[in-house]
Amino acid sequence: MTNFTCVIIDDEPLARSLVKEYLQAFPNIEIKQECNDGFEGVKAIATHQPDLIFLDIQMPKINGFEMLELVENPPAVIFTTAFDAYAMKAFEAHALDYLLKPFSKERFNKAIEKMMQVLGTKSEKPSYEKLTEEASNNEEILTRLVVKHHHAVQVLSLQDILYLEAYGDYIKIHTANQIYLKKKTMNYFEQHLPAKDFIRVHRSYIIPSNSIQKIDPPDFVILRNGEKVPVSKTGYSKLKTVLGL
Repeated sequence: MTNFTCVIIDDEPLARSLVKEYLQAFPNIEIKQECNDGFEGVKAIATHQPDLIFLDIQMPKINGFEMLELVENPPAVIFTTAFDAYAMKAFEAHALDYLLKPFSKERFNKAIEKMMQVLGTKSEKPSYEKLTEEASNNEEILTRLVVKHHHAVQVLSLQDILYLEAYGDYIKIHTANQIYLKKKTMNYFEQHLPAKDFIRVHRSYIIPSNSIQKIDPPDFVILRNGEKVPVSKTGYSKLKTVLGL
């Protein structure tokens, strides 16, 4: 029988206890660590490189989707969640399996059997990038950004952002003291940042209105840190509309 390692990530002690209890029927699955939140989860995955994680979605600090975005080559995931039904189609399409709380031992066993079949036969793991992307598209307007820098997870306030810059498959998030990379698109941020506060002034740049020190029409905006950001004709029109010029 193939042996597997796992990490349990859930802010509810009772939920973690239930998973541990049900796992007693599977001696070939070793629990490497229990985590109370997504910050601990990112570190635990990097440390133990588990085959499988049991992951809650709604957690304090950062949620399960945000955590997955920060993990390179994530392990197989079984979601243990009381999440709303809107995400169920995404789970069905892209997750190994999901357990909707409260779940029975029989349902748990089916998820484990599916995991063993997928991992034991070296089948291709589900795409969590697609899952997090679809889940993100259902989000409300962003109130913060979760980033990873030098193996540390940070939560950025929108007020920290000087501007966003397209950078290949990533976005550079410029702040006063640091530049962070996030694997998202400019369209994503244009749709999910507050439209009254953030303006896409160029196909490669989004700026918050409170970063603007001076407009150098029609080609540039000078930011409060002195940097110049290019402005397209469409972006200049947006600037005038948002700023009431």
